[in-house]
Amino acid sequence: MADRPTPERARAERTPLGALELLVATDSHGSISAAARALGVAQPTASAGLRALERRLGLDLLERTTRGARLTETGRATAAWAREVIDASDRFETSVASLREQPSERVRVAASLTVAEYLAPRWLARLALAEAGGRSARDAPDVELVVRNSADVTELVLAGEVELGFVESATVRRGLRTRTVARDELVVVVGPGHRWARRSALRVDELLSGGLVVRESGSGTRETLERGLAALGERLPAHLPYLGSTAALKTAVQHGGAVAVLSSLAVADDVARGALVRLAVPGLELDRRLRMVWKDGAALSAGARRIAAAAAATVPQPGSA
Repeated sequence: MADRPTPERARAERTPLGALELLVATDSHGSISAAARALGVAQPTASAGLRALERRLGLDLLERTTRGARLTETGRATAAWAREVIDASDRFETSVASLREQPSERVRVAASLTVAEYLAPRWLARLALAEAGGRSARDAPDVELVVRNSADVTELVLAGEVELGFVESATVRRGLRTRTVARDELVVVVGPGHRWARRSALRVDELLSGGLVVRESGSGTRETLERGLAALGERLPAHLPYLGSTAALKTAVQHGGAVAVLSSLAVADDVARGALVRLAVPGLELDRRLRMVWKDGAALSAGARRIAAAAAATVPQPGSA
């Protein structure tokens, strides 16, 4: 009994698809010449291809006479099996084509305000450029960016409503995995017309009693400020005005005479053009990490992994904005 071929040998000896197509065409059209015309090849080429197939298979597929050639019973049986292979190949090509035409993968991402306003546009632009340069535009993920404060972002990730979250908070809830994508710092700013605008530094007690406006509870910016004050034995006064966005805080500072503590990323351009003035508060440590979070045990989609890689590669460090 002949040895059973190994999988490796079977792959090496696999019959070319073109030879099977020629055999099926000969069976369907009744002659080699008709098969050659249907496939768009010369008759001598078709005849040579069938002889090569016979040698490869070790079978007599054709009966040749002075009046032409026709398939033997073995040839017709082999053609029937070959037709199954051709049909399977056609189904494969059709299925792959349908995948190429499917809509882009949709990925929901949630980000805290600082990340959404000042960082997300950078890494999403980077991702779009990378996709345009290397993949089909259909492969680029369709990103839906949900903007919330850090506490709400955490809740959305834990609930499975978004795949990825980006937060500013110093603490992260159990059940989440994290990765630091950048380091940031908060800075104290006033308007150029403020009475402190010509000063280089403030005391902590001046900051707390000098018209401070803050973000709402649950904001990573507020949490970082509270932790910095706690390290000095201080706390935010009760009933401070709070606003729900960075833009609102900057407006209160520029036009309302308030004082605010904001991300250096958010105020870099304003400070550079003189619309805001940055003040030091010696002893008050306001460094923080910006982190990507995802649900522990969850497998990220391919689109989410590409977004994560783009974020990690493009987010600037303090001083580079």
